[in-house]
Amino acid sequence: MASNLGKRSMAWGLWIGALALPASLCSAAVPQEPSTHAEHERAEAAARREDRRVVYVMVDRSVKAVKYAHRSGSTKINFEGTSLMSSARGEAKVDSHRGAMEIKVEFENMQRPTAFGPEYLTYVMWAISPEGRPVNLGEVLIGDNHRSKLDVTTDLQAFALIVTAEPYYAVRRPSNVVVLENMIRPDTVGSSEVVEAKYELIDRGGYIPSGHKFERVEWNDRLPLEFFEARNALRIAESAGAEHFAAESFQHAEEQMKQADEMASHHSVDRKRLSATSRLVVQTAEDAREIAVKRMDSDRLDADRKDDGNRVASAKAETRSAEAIAADAARSREDAERRARESNESARNAAAGQVRAEKDSDEARRAQLAAQAESDRNRSAAMSSEQQLQQAMREREELRARLLIQFNAILETRDTARGLVVNMSDVLFDSAKFTLRPLAREKLAKISGIVLAYPSLSLAIEGNTDSVGGEDYNQQLSENRAGSVRDYLVHEGVPNRSMSVHGFGKSQPVASNETSDGRQQNRRVELVVSGDVIGTVTGSGSAAMEVLPVRPQ
Repeated sequence: MASNLGKRSMAWGLWIGALALPASLCSAAVPQEPSTHAEHERAEAAARREDRRVVYVMVDRSVKAVKYAHRSGSTKINFEGTSLMSSARGEAKVDSHRGAMEIKVEFENMQRPTAFGPEYLTYVMWAISPEGRPVNLGEVLIGDNHRSKLDVTTDLQAFALIVTAEPYYAVRRPSNVVVLENMIRPDTVGSSEVVEAKYELIDRGGYIPSGHKFERVEWNDRLPLEFFEARNALRIAESAGAEHFAAESFQHAEEQMKQADEMASHHSVDRKRLSATSRLVVQTAEDAREIAVKRMDSDRLDADRKDDGNRVASAKAETRSAEAIAADAARSREDAERRARESNESARNAAAGQVRAEKDSDEARRAQLAAQAESDRNRSAAMSSEQQLQQAMREREELRARLLIQFNAILETRDTARGLVVNMSDVLFDSAKFTLRPLAREKLAKISGIVLAYPSLSLAIEGNTDSVGGEDYNQQLSENRAGSVRDYLVHEGVPNRSMSVHGFGKSQPVASNETSDGRQQNRRVELVVSGDVIGTVTGSGSAAMEVLPVRPQ
């Protein structure tokens, strides 16, 4: 068949895998202790998933691929070494049979794979489909003369051929240690195609998690290569989390490895039987590793979806609450304006009637009626002022009661002469710190929504501690905690000018410091909500309020 080879090539993507750092190293927050044994196990499983999570970054590489004609006989194709092993060479004979392609290949000048890292023990030849699917065609074993032969088949019709260094023969995805690539010869029978094929590869060193010790393999000529590949496969499966996420398969692989170790310890080693057992270990360990990776990915996706749903629901609830508060305030303003309009209209009507009556009377009668009308107007004005004062007082009391209920639904709140006192216990802060926990930020976000609906409200933020520790330490901690609350409210849109901050240290206990419960009650931050709109004014308490500078978010 005449060759139809162009300058076109198949682009295939390399994905460099890097193990993510554990989540515990990325956060300064102190995790909350799980309340039950089941929660504790779930927390440990989530941490293991994060410790072994793999992030892929794509780079590009090109290699020519051939579309072989069906049942067209045999053709030849060359292999050339990459920059990692430039002296390596190879030649392949490709026979197109019914239902399969037979590939007979011979390589020469190949180095030991351990030159690329202690985890690399063998080579694997891959066929890459136009869709980017890698197919493991078989293990490339290196003889003493640095030569190797391989006779394999594939059901692919169009493909490229590469050889990579691997930790064991049964890997499902090629590493990026590509040492040989196929090169189209002038007499190669087939046609080349340009396709966009991308597939994942493991970066050099990516088989082993960060911080995991991987000892260099010590060769022993008494034992077959498969025995060392089995050890590699088991260690890599364990580092990928198979011990926890594919326990049954991993345990089976460990039992098989024990059998292989026992065979290897005999004075006279049955190499054929040991090789067969070792290959079983490799296959079982690779299955366990693949199961673990899929389960961790599935668990992580489920957790992400659940977290997203909770965040959306919480945001919607907060929005509805803020909208309801704003709507109540708008209705109150409209009612007050309507009553004012009705009062003015009544006054105008009464005045017009009085004028018409005065015109129908004589001069004396008009003077008398005018005096009487003036007296009536004075009495009406006095009564109207009293009614308005009482109405304003009722509205302040109703708003105060309504705010007390709304704040109580978020945090413990009490009504005092100073105003509405919202209590934040120390469990909303990190232990012995002034860092707000996520639950505290959530509650303060809701409180800010209520405060923003009434711009005339003022907040006095007061920090308090128990008697444990020095006076200067407690004073500083109380000021810092009060400042953290003020800073977050400013971040949520509450004007800084409407807030004051003060730290009282251990000087204002509300319970005895002799008991643990009493000390916990004394460790608190109180938000004193006041203003003319609810009948109290900021600063009516015994202590003066000190304004601290706002820390940047």
